[in-house]
Amino acid sequence: MTEYIRADQYGDPNATLVQVEKYGKIAVLTLTNGKFNGYTHRMFKQMDAAVVDARFDPEIEVIIITGAGSMFCAGADINMLEKSDPLSKYYFCLHANETLSRLEQTPKLTIAALNGHAVGGGMEIAMACDMRIACAGKGKMGLPEVSLGVLPGTGGTQRLSRIVGKYKAIEMMTMGNLIDWDEAKALGLITSIMEVGEGEEFGAKVREWAAQFTTPRAASMAIGHIKRAVHSGFEVPLEYGLAIERELQAKLFASEDAREGLTAYVGKRTPEFSGK
Repeated sequence: MTEYIRADQYGDPNATLVQVEKYGKIAVLTLTNGKFNGYTHRMFKQMDAAVVDARFDPEIEVIIITGAGSMFCAGADINMLEKSDPLSKYYFCLHANETLSRLEQTPKLTIAALNGHAVGGGMEIAMACDMRIACAGKGKMGLPEVSLGVLPGTGGTQRLSRIVGKYKAIEMMTMGNLIDWDEAKALGLITSIMEVGEGEEFGAKVREWAAQFTTPRAASMAIGHIKRAVHSGFEVPLEYGLAIERELQAKLFASEDAREGLTAYVGKRTPEFSGK
C-alpha cells in the first residue's frame, strides 16, 4: 500500500522559497527552489503572503515575479505530487488557484520577468500577471501536463484559452509542445522580448522598464482601476461591464491624479502623479 503525505507537509518548513526585495516602488518576488524552481504548497503560501503584503504596502505600485538562476519556473514539484495523497493534491490546486486569482486581481500592475523557461505551472503563474517580459534567447514556454496524464490545473485551461482562443489553447495543451519566445509573442503570451547586452542584468533592465508605471511618471491609481474594469467587466455582459467602467471612472474623476492630469494637459506641462 502506497504511503502518502499531505501536500502541505512536503518540504522544509523553514526554507525561503519566495525571496522578496523592494526597489523603491517596485516589489520583486523571486521563486527559488533548486535548479528548476518547482513550486510546492509551501512556495504558494509564501507567494500568497508576499502578494498580500505588497497590496497593503502603500509604497509599492508594481509587483515583479521572476525566478532564481536560469529558470523562471518548471511548474509543480513532481516529487511533491507523487508523494502527496489525492485529497491534499486537490486542496493544493485550490489554494494555487486562489493565490493566482489574488495576484491577477490585485490593484497594482504585475509583471512576470521570464529569465528562463516557463513550463507547466510556471507558465500558469506568468499568465496570471498583467504583462510578461522575456529575456531574449533564454527559454521557452508551454503546458505539457498531458504527458503526465493530467491537465494544467493552476488556471492553465482557463487563462490560455482567454489569451489565444479556445481552439489554439486545446491544440497547445493536447500536444503539450513548448514554443519559443517569438511564437509566444505572436500569440499574445509575451508582451515584449528584452535584449540583454554584455554586462547588463535582465532583472535590473526589467525594473527600469517597469518604473514607467510608477508615480510620478504614471497614474498608478488609474492603472489599478483599468485592471479592475478589465478583469471584472470581461466576465459579465457588456452593459454591466460599462456600468463598472462608469463607477470606476467617477472615482478617478474625483482623484488628485485626475485633477493633476487635466491641469497639466491644459498648462502644456508634464504631469506629476501622486497615486491619490
